[in-house]
Amino acid sequence: MSCSKILLGDLPELTYEIIKYFQNDYSNLLDYSTLHSCILVNRLWCRIAIPLLWENPFSIPNRNYNKMIEIYLYNLNDDVKTKLYEYKIINNSLSSRNIMFNYVKFLKYLNICRYMFYVEKWSDDATSTKHFEQNFMRLVHMSLFKIFIENGVNLRTLEIEIGTLDIHCYDYQNILKLILQNQNFIHNIGNLQLNIVDNIENMVTNNHVLQIIHLHQNLKKIKICNNDESLYQPLLLSKDHNCSNTLNTIIFLYVEFKFINYLNEVFEQLNVLESVHIVKCSSLNNFIQQIINLTKPFKLKSLILYEVPQIETLQQLLQKSGNYLENFGGYDICLNDDILPQLLKYCDNINFLYFHGYVKKYPLTGSFILKNLGQILPSKLEYLSLVLNVKESDFRAFLENSQGVFVNKLSIELRRGSDDSLHYIKEYIMKEKRVKYLAIKDNENNKELFDLKEELREFELHNIRVRRHRDLFISDLSDFIWS
Repeated sequence: MSCSKILLGDLPELTYEIIKYFQNDYSNLLDYSTLHSCILVNRLWCRIAIPLLWENPFSIPNRNYNKMIEIYLYNLNDDVKTKLYEYKIINNSLSSRNIMFNYVKFLKYLNICRYMFYVEKWSDDATSTKHFEQNFMRLVHMSLFKIFIENGVNLRTLEIEIGTLDIHCYDYQNILKLILQNQNFIHNIGNLQLNIVDNIENMVTNNHVLQIIHLHQNLKKIKICNNDESLYQPLLLSKDHNCSNTLNTIIFLYVEFKFINYLNEVFEQLNVLESVHIVKCSSLNNFIQQIINLTKPFKLKSLILYEVPQIETLQQLLQKSGNYLENFGGYDICLNDDILPQLLKYCDNINFLYFHGYVKKYPLTGSFILKNLGQILPSKLEYLSLVLNVKESDFRAFLENSQGVFVNKLSIELRRGSDDSLHYIKEYIMKEKRVKYLAIKDNENNKELFDLKEELREFELHNIRVRRHRDLFISDLSDFIWS
């Protein structure tokens, strides 16, 4: 009986864990379609998969945003629907229909900027009277957001992103104001992402953001993007917050550390900090000088270089934090012949590597990486991404030197390859079954392994799952680290 229950998928706890695994993969753009197909298995699987699919609806790539917005708008009251009808919505999208789930309640992650972007895209298709377009969008923005609040959505993550997309500032201010008027909406948020670009002139928006920051007493994760430190400095240094006893993860993305001189004080007062991630930041020498004398361990989990730090300073950082480092990578000239030996010497727990070196100014970068990388790889990697100019001999040397290394997800983009590259991949990777997921893109010849049907079947016979490059390549490293 127990066996039959397992085979039929009647154990909710076990089934949930299986389907949750697919959700973890779709966050990395691998198996969203697999998660979506779970809806069709049976009622139990459908009831489990639907909430997972709607936890973070505004971040799923290639989603049908029209259908998504219309499903949300079905929850509008009759008065608001009447107002929307005045704008002559195309195809009568708000007509009565049977909705099987309260999709609004499933929302856990909200990026306000992406939410507004999807509403505006839907608005472009839904209205035939362009003269009223802005008023129409404003009505939908606010009405839909009120639905989130009125349904008691239990948000886990809020992302405030200003200046990265062409979003109307006045509407953004109104949404922030609405959040401040309904503070229970963000009461349980443990994760806050701040991405503020060139917003110095808009003091009203900044003031709203500051107020929202001050409301958070139990933050666990924060992502700080760019350089508007007037917004996040009060959060990190204020004694009025409980961050010192709750904050366990900090991600710095595109941050200029040159004029930030209080990092030692910040890290000394954070009592439960478990991971720090530095992604494509500037003036790392200044950052490192501030943290090497910390009395506490500095648990640096990610270091993605965008500039060349002084090798002596980098060595000090790796001596202090190398045992914690799991994710490492860099761009072009950052990856010189001094850095990789330091990585080998001090870092034993690397499971994610990202190398991007194809800029014409540094033609030897890709060659150097391939000649040396294979010798320092650990025996098992979760992810390896290579974007390089390569010579045939260098590529073969890399594959030979990395024999015995298993990579779960391998993404290769050849900006200059050869017809023999695939032959070497078959010989050293396919036949030895050294990867689980594989994506290869040859830019020079404008082709992908995924499109070569005969080759695809051959790899599948060796239990290697070939993917399109865009599905396996992690374009947003900070989102990957965050998840």
